Amino acid sequence: MFQMDTIEASVPLTTPFAANGIFMRQIEFFFDCSSPWTYLAFSRIEALAARTRAQINWKPILVGGVFNAVNQEVYERRANADPRKAAYNGKDMMDWALLCGVSIKWPPTIFPVRSVAAMRGAFHALDAGRLPPYARNVFEAYWGDDRDIANPAVLEDCAVRSGLNGKAFLAALDDPANKERLKATTQELIDRGGFGSPTIFVNGSDMYFGNDRLPLVEAALERLP
Repeated sequence: MFQMDTIEASVPLTTPFAANGIFMRQIEFFFDCSSPWTYLAFSRIEALAARTRAQINWKPILVGGVFNAVNQEVYERRANADPRKAAYNGKDMMDWALLCGVSIKWPPTIFPVRSVAAMRGAFHALDAGRLPPYARNVFEAYWGDDRDIANPAVLEDCAVRSGLNGKAFLAALDDPANKERLKATTQELIDRGGFGSPTIFVNGSDMYFGNDRLPLVEAALERLP
């Protein structure tokens, strides 16, 4: 069964369903909260889904695992960034943040940050039907408030503010099942040709990478029945 809370905005009554009651238009959103560009995409994906009458299937990943497997050049670019391009990229990010109505401190005090616990916690939030508010609070904590999302106390605060039980959430961070789920979605993205976050699939096979591809995602969804 689909979960209506995966789309925060109201969905029109004309939402297209298949005979079994599942949304015909599907978005798979592979994401890691340690990415600022993913924060920008996340801030707009729910409204996009509502406009296009699509269901979002949230796929938490560990982007560092993706980089280590198929995109190690990202580390070289970080270590030897062209100062002109780096300056423009910072401006570009701030322009996008202004457009999206979010706050991003760049660079944060801790970067890159170890996001494995945050993304394991995302599965607990997903199971509880609280993934969108949890992810939003984690994004805001790291990118807006410059807090260390590798710190369990910071994550517990994010979880509680998302409507989750703090003690149960902390226990979920060490749950072997959540560890395996995070490994599985990370490997799934790699196997399907992904190389970073955010990666979005439309109806299974149509892949888009990056915050700036959301207009293309929306156009692809609108072409579907």
